Amino acid sequence: MNSRRTTAAALLLAAIMLVSAACGDAGSKTQADSAAGTSSPPASSNTGSTDAGADATKSKPSDTPAASTNGQDQADATPGGLKQTAQSGTKSGAKQNASSSGKTGDVQVVANPADIAVLVNKTYKLPENYKPQDLVDPNVPFTFKEKLEKRKMRKEAAAALEKLFEAAKKDNLPLAGVSAYRSHETQKTVYNRYVQKDGEAAANKYSAKPGHSEHETGLAIDVAGSSGKCAAQDCFGATKEAKWLAEHAADYGFIIRYPEGKESITGYQYEPWHLRYVGVDTAKAIVKQGVTLEEYVKNAVPVAKPKS
Repeated sequence: MNSRRTTAAALLLAAIMLVSAACGDAGSKTQADSAAGTSSPPASSNTGSTDAGADATKSKPSDTPAASTNGQDQADATPGGLKQTAQSGTKSGAKQNASSSGKTGDVQVVANPADIAVLVNKTYKLPENYKPQDLVDPNVPFTFKEKLEKRKMRKEAAAALEKLFEAAKKDNLPLAGVSAYRSHETQKTVYNRYVQKDGEAAANKYSAKPGHSEHETGLAIDVAGSSGKCAAQDCFGATKEAKWLAEHAADYGFIIRYPEGKESITGYQYEPWHLRYVGVDTAKAIVKQGVTLEEYVKNAVPVAKPKS
């Protein structure tokens, strides 16, 4: 009997030792995994949810200036100094300046936003955080006195604007700036204001969504006569100043970006007050051909064949 009891006790003791060893190994592994950072996250972990607010903001429609906010795309060096970019599917076969990695549905992000002839419009948008690095205040009169961001233009465009204003003044048609550069956030505010006022469909005819506005390039400006009469309004088209600009703007590197009768191409209504700097050679070529920047870019011949 004593022998049996001794055997049973030995077996029970062995079983207890085995269970204790197994528990100890499991606890050690858990501690080791935790120390190494390899343990799985809790099932309730909201991976990627911390940027929900930012994503929601991005998805909101926004952009564009008062009665004059439009945009375009970009290109590679061509005879007129215009750069075209690589966009597969361009009917003309010319390289469009949009990065393939930036495609978002029918919208593409321009590859060289700092190019003077960059095309920004409803199809081609600027990179999300783009801001021109050479913004300055042109020495020209504006319709307001405050030192606001909308006075600014890129350095080359500002210098050309000063010459254009001086020439108009010599012809007894002094001009004044109305609105030039707009930051992405400002464009978003302007666009949303128009959507609230007139509805999105109507706003899209005269205002650009953020990232799609030429004003964000620092190369565009809305102008008026020195009195400010008809500023950014349809009636400006009948003024002597508007007619002078149509005849002489190209001599200083500017074009009337949204000409009358080209709404189906530019995507925006006629804006005789909206000047866009593209450089003298390109501006004169566009005027001579009677085309828009979109048409000029499409028909431009690349200097080199795109790499296959």
